[in-house]
Amino acid sequence: MPATTPATTPATPPATTSALTPVLIVGSGPTGLTLACDLARRSIGVRMIDKSADFPRSSRAKGPNPRSLEVLEDLGVVDRVLAAGSGPLPMRKYRNGRAIADTDPFESPHPTPDIPYAHGRLIAQWQLEEILRDRLAEYGVRVELGSEAVALSEGPDSVTVALADGRSIEARYVVGCDGGHSPVRKMLGVPFEGKTAEEQSMVCGDVEADGLDRGIWHQWFDEDGAVMMCPIPGTPSGWWFQAGPERDAAGGLVPPSLESFRRLFAKHTRLPAERLTRATLLSTYRVNERMADRYRVGRVFLAGDAAHVHSIAGGLGMNTGIQDAYNLGWKLARVVDGRSDPGLLDTYEEERLPVASWTLDITAERLRETLDAIRRPGGGLDSAMSADTTGLGLGHPWSSLSAPGSTPRLRAGDRAPDA
Repeated sequence: MPATTPATTPATPPATTSALTPVLIVGSGPTGLTLACDLARRSIGVRMIDKSADFPRSSRAKGPNPRSLEVLEDLGVVDRVLAAGSGPLPMRKYRNGRAIADTDPFESPHPTPDIPYAHGRLIAQWQLEEILRDRLAEYGVRVELGSEAVALSEGPDSVTVALADGRSIEARYVVGCDGGHSPVRKMLGVPFEGKTAEEQSMVCGDVEADGLDRGIWHQWFDEDGAVMMCPIPGTPSGWWFQAGPERDAAGGLVPPSLESFRRLFAKHTRLPAERLTRATLLSTYRVNERMADRYRVGRVFLAGDAAHVHSIAGGLGMNTGIQDAYNLGWKLARVVDGRSDPGLLDTYEEERLPVASWTLDITAERLRETLDAIRRPGGGLDSAMSADTTGLGLGHPWSSLSAPGSTPRLRAGDRAPDA
């Protein structure tokens, strides 16, 4: 592999942007990085910009599911992901501070020749992004930080993206992978219909804690709340922290902080609050269920959270975005290099928009199941998992690319078993 500068070094933007870029990706999360790696390995010119000044260190998503691991294998990084992460952990449920049940929802099935990854992998999102950035750097492409897209204008053969610093980039195609608040989607005027469930809220963050078994995903439930802590792989004392929020006297949400996390921890675990020694990347999460009504406007596409957001139950957020990117990558490559008619790009929305609709439905169902389960002694987050959340059963049999035909096991448009 060619020598490169470290992928985590902020790229210096070119002094001029007059050359036509084949594909410009806005946003450098897992969705955008998957798409960039896929295009770069196909020798398609790609640039990636992000408005952030630095790469985030957020743990956020807990890792790729079995279907995404197959994508990462195809991109040549799965061994790095497996080495950096850990396998899924058994779950210990507590009631009123007492351990009452251990379950291992990942105990079976086991890998088979046609399903080499029977389970997902726990890995902090920043670690996965770093692996994908390193892979992208091997193709000579680096993320251009501090580059905020503020306007789009489309001509007959290209799109010009204006940046906040006065520069502009002209590209044949642009893909907005810039999250649930997507500026690209807003510039396009694409509606993002749905709902926000204010009553279904939680506080989240990365914490450091002492004295807890790191081989367990701990889940403390009471009648009036919960605390859930999962160890972050590759850290000596880091944990994903999720909890039902504190509320003030007026019923409003108390902003997350180390102090509020300690109060929640002590209340629900019956352990000393001082065991939590640090809390970072604090956020309040509200369940949003929204999706764009179209994934393409001319030469501009939407992918990942820019196109759909939903409950975290089942862990499908990042994974659905990775699958969006994988679907779009080969199609853009074939059109850019002239091997396929541009009409091929219409099949991206045709195939992926129904998957987003299904994802909103299945995650809402998994959330209801989980909320019901945790009210019962012994219930926990394992209720958020199902065969559907592996991603292995998803296909596109309705697609115009799926020619009629089937075998006893497969239809056109199904996921092809590993060969």
